[in-house]
Amino acid sequence: MTTVVSHADAMDQTPDPEVLERAKRPRSYSARYKAEILAEYEQLDKAGKGALLRREGLYTSLISEWRKQRDRGALQALGAPSGRPPADPVERENARLRRENQRLPASWARPAR
Repeated sequence: MTTVVSHADAMDQTPDPEVLERAKRPRSYSARYKAEILAEYEQLDKAGKGALLRREGLYTSLISEWRKQRDRGALQALGAPSGRPPADPVERENARLRRENQRLPASWARPAR
């Protein structure tokens, strides 16, 4: 037996009001957090390690990767601020004045209009 559904019946149904959750970005962890978790993890017994992982929402594969990073010294490198150090305002002003001084003699050599 085949059930026939008309378009009118489909129009009477109310749509599902629930909004679908967007995919989350992968979590990122600071070097300090990694070091703290590794130190705590390595002091616990098997049951405690499992409890820590559940509490923090972590996987053993992350712990393994963090150990490798620690052994390579990457945690210290990750803890350092990235990018260039902030420019000193005095040095920035000196650089601007040097550029202006180089530009001015060239503008004096041009004929006046």
